[in-house]
Amino acid sequence: MAVLTKQHKKIISYLIKFSILLLAAIFIYKRLSDNTNLQNFNQLISTLDKNRVTLILSFILLLMLFNWLLESLKWKFLIAKVETIKLQKAIASVFCGLTWAVFTPNRIGEYGGRIFFLSPRKRIQGAIAMSVGHIAQMVITNVAGAIALLWFLFHFVITNQSLFFAISFLVIVFCSFFILFYFNIHWLNHLLNSIKPFRRFNAFFGVLNSYNIKELSKVLLFSIARFAVFTTQYILIIHLLVPEIPFYQISLLVFILFFVQSALPSLDLLDIGVRSMTATYFFSFITHQEIAIMASAALIWLVNLIIPAILGSFFVFKLNFFGNNS
Repeated sequence: MAVLTKQHKKIISYLIKFSILLLAAIFIYKRLSDNTNLQNFNQLISTLDKNRVTLILSFILLLMLFNWLLESLKWKFLIAKVETIKLQKAIASVFCGLTWAVFTPNRIGEYGGRIFFLSPRKRIQGAIAMSVGHIAQMVITNVAGAIALLWFLFHFVITNQSLFFAISFLVIVFCSFFILFYFNIHWLNHLLNSIKPFRRFNAFFGVLNSYNIKELSKVLLFSIARFAVFTTQYILIIHLLVPEIPFYQISLLVFILFFVQSALPSLDLLDIGVRSMTATYFFSFITHQEIAIMASAALIWLVNLIIPAILGSFFVFKLNFFGNNS
């Protein structure tokens, strides 16, 4: 079997990096070039006070940076069980992961974008540590979304009191399960080890046993903070375009939007369609401003996914596929 030389590895590494950048550029260009919702957004804000629009859009952009800083801090904290990295490296890996995520199903490429910043022997454990952070985010999304969905059903759909109580009980069980599972994340290690094909990876899954309740609580707080940032962005932009909707209704419907979106398999660059349809459906119960709602979803998609993916492209050449810095 031929062994790759240092020069060969370097060439392959550059080819992979160029391929990542090319794929991301193609996908981003295609989605931005014909996005009617973003064009509608430009038309909607053209009639508003320019200073107010500039202030709100600037704040939404700052919140985007704050959001990914929180995710970088969370990632740095989680990966400390596997490998110590500096904050600058955590930020670079998070943004690079977003560049990978835009053209991979269910953002699976985000794992690759991060773990290739780690030492080769630590990468599998790094991916498992990263999954703990994703589970924490999923817990917040599902719990908040389920409660918001219960509010929605009570106000707009269900008229039978007995049915409402039955669904309420299911929501309590649903939320309790996610919280209990998260704070006993080591159960996942036992579950995986009970499946024969996974037993060979026992040494890697062991990282799930290393997080105690206090550490898991800290990760959950990071996730709550990120969830609050996402929600605030939606509140700001929807209130700008449709000011008559109360803040609490925007918040609860956004919780449902996150909940539904997280449950559906998607590709980041096609995700805008899912976001727009979901947002339009649920907000249609409280407003007829469908274009404004779709435009809001498109803007948040642009700010939180596309702009970070473009920024992440600057870090792609820092990826370390073969465990050296060449």
